[in-house]
Amino acid sequence: MLTALGWTTLRPLWPPIAAASARQGSASQAVGRRITDLIGSNGWASSPRDVAMWKEMGISWARGPVGPGQAHGASDPMRVDKTGNNNESDLPPVIIQNNHNGFRTLLLLAYTPLWNASVPGDSKSAPVDVKAWERYVEAVVRKYHASPYNLRFFQIWNEAAGKLSGGSPQASFWHGAARPGAGDDLHAPYERAMEDYVDKIHIPAARIIRRYGAYVVYGGWPDQGGLETFSQWLEYRSPKYNLRMLDCVDYLDTHYLAVKDMDYLYERYVRQGPARGLWQTEIGDRYMIDDHYLPRYFFDLAAWSLDRNWDDPDKYVSMVYHWDGYEPFRLTHRGPPVRTYNVSGRSLIVLNQTVGGVLSPLQQKLQFGPAASGSALYSDKQIVMQVRALPGWRTVDVPELRPPSSGRAKVRFIDALSGSTASVTQTALKWDDQGLQIRFRVPDLVNGHGGQGPAEHLAYIVVAQE
Repeated sequence: MLTALGWTTLRPLWPPIAAASARQGSASQAVGRRITDLIGSNGWASSPRDVAMWKEMGISWARGPVGPGQAHGASDPMRVDKTGNNNESDLPPVIIQNNHNGFRTLLLLAYTPLWNASVPGDSKSAPVDVKAWERYVEAVVRKYHASPYNLRFFQIWNEAAGKLSGGSPQASFWHGAARPGAGDDLHAPYERAMEDYVDKIHIPAARIIRRYGAYVVYGGWPDQGGLETFSQWLEYRSPKYNLRMLDCVDYLDTHYLAVKDMDYLYERYVRQGPARGLWQTEIGDRYMIDDHYLPRYFFDLAAWSLDRNWDDPDKYVSMVYHWDGYEPFRLTHRGPPVRTYNVSGRSLIVLNQTVGGVLSPLQQKLQFGPAASGSALYSDKQIVMQVRALPGWRTVDVPELRPPSSGRAKVRFIDALSGSTASVTQTALKWDDQGLQIRFRVPDLVNGHGGQGPAEHLAYIVVAQE
């Protein structure tokens, strides 16, 4: 009868939580980390309904711009009380509401007002008068680092780059100074892109931010730029300031990288410093056409972070672009008549509900049978595996994982997109001195689209002791 109910009787040894206490090395410092620490979004949650939806999806960070600064000339009053793509919304109540609801805020400092633009009519070009840029940064940080806002994170510019290796010849958001002979051709080579950005934008802003005891977030290196090129920028030393840009960055930031691609920056700049952490302030977008993208990304990021000294809740953050829109792959559809979840938004709800406890690494290696793969971690005392598999009966073993002292455990098979739990007849569990063995049946109608290969099902296997 116990087997029919999805239970099995086990020989009492020691509970899964003991594995967390047995962690070795730097990962043992990752105490109290949760999946919500990792999840952010671009934009703001404005209405009570939006706030409730953010909390249900596990979103804990918000990113948005601040302006307009001195919009029309150096004699304009300095205004830093607006936000939105066209500075159409009041910023102070947004931050107050974020604080009240437990959302962290990252303010984006950008761009150049047209009256001060090196390239006429181009807000992504370098400022003619760098002092005007500094006045804007000073006004923002002075206002919002103080009570009642108490912000500590400020991002400098967005996707500043020059020639992009393997991608566009020019960055979309950093056009720099006017170049002789280039005219209005933003695709012309810009050989001094790095030097101009570091001297005119980054170091002047970073010095101000740090003067107020706040943290500098790099402006998001675009994925097509290449990480070796990013390293060249980070390690470039300004003759003017005798500082590397890396000396003036607290949190490295990239856009749209896969989790495994972040190892390069972690090993080089985060593992032993000088950077405090590694963020991605834009992920998702059209990648979310793949319904598996977001749940896989954040589960992989959690497992990756647990193995890389996740000793601070702010160390690793990724922000979805975008939570709101009309495309079916966004987190939500804004309506009318009312805002509703898309598949990607529902997948975050399932992730937050399934992996909502305190996280710790599972040291043992998973051994999957044919046509299945995945990874695992602990959420409180539960083992949670995220699996990808083809239809039919599949297996996963965890050798040398000793069973719980209670002698009882339960296994559930949860659809990663809908949250539905399969019948207990679709799973079987055996746990003895040799380790944990699970059989699970993947439905014929899988929740993946396939793409270049056969369509797979994405699900969670949750093993709980009782």
